[in-house]
Amino acid sequence: MSEVKIKAESRTEFGKGAARRIRRAGLVPAVLYGHGSAPVHVTLPGHELMLALKTSNALFDVDLGDRSELAIPKQVQRDPIKGFLEHVDLLIVKRGEKVVVEVPVTLVGEAGPGSLVALEHTTLSVETEATHIPSEIQVSIEGVAVGTQILAKDIVLPAGTAMQLDAETLIVNIAAAPTAEQVEGELAEAGAGEAAEAAEAPAAEEGGETAAEGQ
Repeated sequence: MSEVKIKAESRTEFGKGAARRIRRAGLVPAVLYGHGSAPVHVTLPGHELMLALKTSNALFDVDLGDRSELAIPKQVQRDPIKGFLEHVDLLIVKRGEKVVVEVPVTLVGEAGPGSLVALEHTTLSVETEATHIPSEIQVSIEGVAVGTQILAKDIVLPAGTAMQLDAETLIVNIAAAPTAEQVEGELAEAGAGEAAEAAEAPAAEEGGETAAEGQ
């Protein structure tokens, strides 16, 4: 994992109004904490931060002026509609230190014919060195037959990385893909159900009108 060098500026303004002003200036409010030190409130360059966060569990070398700290993203807040960065929490780490993180799962290859692949866990909780966090964990499904279940204990992890999930946790399920006949049957049942509901609706409305007239 490569380190992303990023320059931080001290932040003394707080609150929603201050945060909006910071973001208008192309910066992102952030807080740096960990290892018993007091939280350090800073701003980070928005474009550089956005690019760095495209890599899962990016490792930051944060330049604070008088010193630098290694840190990993602990929490990233984004605008729910526009998606821009609102705030970032960075956790200070040390070389050789172990941390527990979520690492994305990438499926490699194609399962056997007639199969339907369900990825039950898109990320895996693992313990690994803070400066050697894998960007992804690859799971091969090449030629895997229908009925196969890949559990946490079956996953091959990089050296120095330990699984934090229960060994029997289901990660990938290889089921039988529905046949064309099954799909057609389900569509026919759904269509029949909608037709029945449509037929019942006018009858209910007529009944309601009759009751109203009687009153």
